[in-house]
Amino acid sequence: MKKVRSYILLLFLTFGVNAFCSQQSSFEKKQSLPETVTISSEMLMDKIKGGWAGQTIGCTYGGPTEFKYSGTMIQDYVPIIWTDGCIKWWYENVPGLYDDVYMDLTFVDIFDRLGLDAPIDSFALAFAKAQYPLWHANQAARYNILQGIRPPESGHWLNNPHANDIDYQIEADYAGLMSPGMPNASSEISDKIGHIMNYGDGWYGGVYIGAMYTLSFISNDIELITSEALKTIPKESDYYRCMNDVITWHKAYPNDWKRTWFECEKKWSSDIGCPDGVFVPFNIDATINSAYVLIGLLYGKGDFQKTIDIATRCGQDSDCNPASAAGILGTILGYKNIPEYWMKNLREVESMNFAYTDISLEKVYQMNYNLALQMIQRNGGTIATNGQITIQCQKPVPVRYEKAFEGHYPKEKRSINKPLQEVGELTFEGNGAVFKGFVNSNDNRYIAKVEMYLDGKLIETANLPASFAVRRPELFWKYQLPEAKHTVSFKWLNPNENSSIHLSEILVYTENCPNSI
Repeated sequence: MKKVRSYILLLFLTFGVNAFCSQQSSFEKKQSLPETVTISSEMLMDKIKGGWAGQTIGCTYGGPTEFKYSGTMIQDYVPIIWTDGCIKWWYENVPGLYDDVYMDLTFVDIFDRLGLDAPIDSFALAFAKAQYPLWHANQAARYNILQGIRPPESGHWLNNPHANDIDYQIEADYAGLMSPGMPNASSEISDKIGHIMNYGDGWYGGVYIGAMYTLSFISNDIELITSEALKTIPKESDYYRCMNDVITWHKAYPNDWKRTWFECEKKWSSDIGCPDGVFVPFNIDATINSAYVLIGLLYGKGDFQKTIDIATRCGQDSDCNPASAAGILGTILGYKNIPEYWMKNLREVESMNFAYTDISLEKVYQMNYNLALQMIQRNGGTIATNGQITIQCQKPVPVRYEKAFEGHYPKEKRSINKPLQEVGELTFEGNGAVFKGFVNSNDNRYIAKVEMYLDGKLIETANLPASFAVRRPELFWKYQLPEAKHTVSFKWLNPNENSSIHLSEILVYTENCPNSI
């Protein structure tokens, strides 16, 4: 009997140790990224399709609430409706909702036609000359490119007051989806294309989103994906610090996304760049909106409904944020595992081209798959004859450090609301200023030519199109001035009776951050 008990004890210890070692090995794998991953071609396609499907579903879900809740969350009692046929309705009635997607498609199309080494000008000109409407950093970049200011200068904050805005963040999905398991390859793409319209934290938004997509091909651990992808961002940046805070707060309050949202609002909701987001609750800055994407992913815990609902209820850009979160989760889950509740509506539109393009979801699935295979092979992976694909996974490394609007803090927003020719001379005290306004004309082809004088010197002669499609989002701006009192005046060189220029307000910056109360 003693021998039997000893034998049983020996078996227990042996299998117990083996089980422990197995658990420890599993734990270690969970805490680090693999060096290589082999998946089937079917699985690769399924994940690519899941990313595009998730993005489209998330964008649609949040569409009705976009920027209706600025500086506040969408309360639980507010219903967010998902009705039969809703994606098709948006496709047919408000196609501009899908700027998240059709912007991506512009870049995918260039890669598909011109190859992985397509020159930056091909992307920039395709984007600038496209027929779709644009806003914020995208529109400022479009104007710059059409005026001869090419990337990366087109996205630099000295040429683009919207450099920190969300624009590249919402259109970087393609970079991650064509770089499975390869965050640094995605960053290289984003370095080239993301600087068309953004700089600094605005650029980092796209780098981080792209990196999370890449890691979603090789891991289903959301906490691992979000923390490892953050290694692509320089630690000294505000963007990194904000995302790191969200990850830390999630650990401290794992079941209370609203507490993390509130902590974000206290520390990170101040927008200093976007002329439309300073001194008002509206915030299209990439940093805070990326935080909402991250909140959705972490607190959604892999549940599709919870993920997009939380990302939406964080407010602000509440269609773009669930689009990013659902796209990343869709990549993790794969197309086949997105619940039928969401897929029923998606299937109605998969063969329909997105507005302003000749590309449908069905078409981009295959385009993206072909590009992903090329990227895998370029970066040391292999494709076997039996369809097995081996990816040489990359450990994330940080991109270079950039900071927009350094030493510039909003000081004053002054209402002008006068025709430009009645403004005369304006004075402000600070180190920078943005002059907001617009051009009206009976002739949509009209381009006003206006000179800006600062302290008696000609600073710029600007072309100001009346056309909304190619407009300059702000009339004028100037940063990095000496901290002093400045005088500004304008001269309209080609006025006509059918056109007008309206100066609405001036936003003044100072080099000294105002003390908090």
